[in-house]
Amino acid sequence: MRAVVESLEESRIREVANEGLGREGVLKFWFGESDEVTPAFIREAAIASLQAGETFYAHNLGLPELRHAIAGYTHGLHPQQSTDQWFDRIAVTSGGVNGLMLASQALVEAGDEVVVVTPAWPNLVAQPQIMGATVKTVPLKVVAQGAHAGAWTLDMDALIAAITPATRLLIVNAPNNPTGWTLTRDEQAAILAHCRRTGTWILADEVYERLYFAGDSSHGAAPSFLDVAVPEDRLIVAHSFSKSFLMTGWRLGWLVLPKPLTHAVGKLIEFNTSCAPVFTQRAAVVAMERGQDVTPALVAHLRRCRDTLVPLLQAVPGVTLAEPRGGMYAFFHLAGQDDCLDTAKRLVREAGLGLAPGSAFGPEAAGWLRWCFASRDPQRLEEGVQRLARWLARA
Repeated sequence: MRAVVESLEESRIREVANEGLGREGVLKFWFGESDEVTPAFIREAAIASLQAGETFYAHNLGLPELRHAIAGYTHGLHPQQSTDQWFDRIAVTSGGVNGLMLASQALVEAGDEVVVVTPAWPNLVAQPQIMGATVKTVPLKVVAQGAHAGAWTLDMDALIAAITPATRLLIVNAPNNPTGWTLTRDEQAAILAHCRRTGTWILADEVYERLYFAGDSSHGAAPSFLDVAVPEDRLIVAHSFSKSFLMTGWRLGWLVLPKPLTHAVGKLIEFNTSCAPVFTQRAAVVAMERGQDVTPALVAHLRRCRDTLVPLLQAVPGVTLAEPRGGMYAFFHLAGQDDCLDTAKRLVREAGLGLAPGSAFGPEAAGWLRWCFASRDPQRLEEGVQRLARWLARA
């Protein structure tokens, strides 16, 4: 066993979820997924594919039909290139997490330096470590007081100082899991300009691009590095069908790559998974071609969920929380509960409330809890806040 693999921490979110196994009536908000099933017309496309006998291998980079559909979707959001030009830059992957790992495999060698903006989904730190890289983290800052107390912001000077010619790769997730923080287009342009000077690659995890609530979007999406980059830039953007199309269990995603890198990533896909299953890809084609209303309806519902949960949580004594601009999470600080892993476990056992501990996303998030508000029934969110308030009153 490689030492780096043995040293990897197990998921603290899973650790909390395991605490709830066998417990009746637990309200589960710990995982980053909606409790809505995938729309029926998408499921039916997968069934039709299986009934047609499509149980064989596909192209490493994905079905041409799916790559073309993704290219058209990308062109709709980022019209700087034509659909045909985007097509040559698309690689279909077996989930967003697989895409992110493929990017690290393509770019990172043992001993390389990687910078990650945190708090972040733990895989973003672990994946380059698995490749033998040295990871430096640049923590977001928390607004302590005022109308925006609890908001997380980027210290641009600190990030620029951390990225040097020795930095092989910068990994940044925005809209961010867990904090809801988003990058501005000006910030993206400044980061990209600096990385051009240092020769640093950027891996942008933009799986929450469409789950965006701020008013500065002209096309229903958060600012993307694709809007400020040129095709030759050292930039890989990771996407997933999981969040915006309600397809978490399907394990299907894609990468947008510089064209010269696409063939090499196809080789890596061969050595990892060979290809994504055909029936899931058929479902994804239908999601892209017929699902234009799925994501806007989901975002509208998530906005209602956010606007239900956030004010209720903000009214609970000891809670510090800012309204998230993107994603599907309320990330809040709970005064007097610095051991958030223990707090999360106790909330499961003593209150029937399942939340994710902030420490799962980095040491700077100790004392914080993540609440996934992607719930079909907003009343579940209201009941969850009541359980939290009652538990705090007893604690």
